[in-house]
Amino acid sequence: MSDFIIRRAGPADAAALASLGRRTFVETFVQEFAMPYPPSDLDPFLERKFSVPAAAAEIADQTLGVWLAETSAGEAVGYAVTGPAGLPHPALSPADGELYRLYLAKAAQGSGLAARLMDTALAWLDPQGDRRLWLGVWSGNLRAQRFYARYGFEKAGEYDYHVGATVDHEFILRRG
Repeated sequence: MSDFIIRRAGPADAAALASLGRRTFVETFVQEFAMPYPPSDLDPFLERKFSVPAAAAEIADQTLGVWLAETSAGEAVGYAVTGPAGLPHPALSPADGELYRLYLAKAAQGSGLAARLMDTALAWLDPQGDRRLWLGVWSGNLRAQRFYARYGFEKAGEYDYHVGATVDHEFILRRG
């Protein structure tokens, strides 16, 4: 699976993006990290964050950059979403940008696609290389933290991320 295409998501991609978002969230947090989300928390969260209307709204929002990574056969295996920064940090400014999400399906991990997708997202978010950038990452996801550190992101704070009534401890990372 070395031939991947990365492209801006369009309106026709909403269903694929919603399905991939839901699948990669479950693969990452429920399966890989065994997060104990009860269905009463997880199901409404997945519907709110990864429904077709939610994906369509992100794709249509001109302040956001939404990318889809596909195999040469057209199977969606990764995505990234970027836009204006909104993390709860006192140093955040309206001019800052944020990487909201970058996820790959398990089958695409280890292929180099994450770096290509990150490069694509950052090139759009920070074309001059001088914008302060932010992202949130689960405190227990050491692999992702190491990946982001390679791009110059450093821990700048912490916050709580709610999946229903379940609260995840997140790190705020900043570059620039």
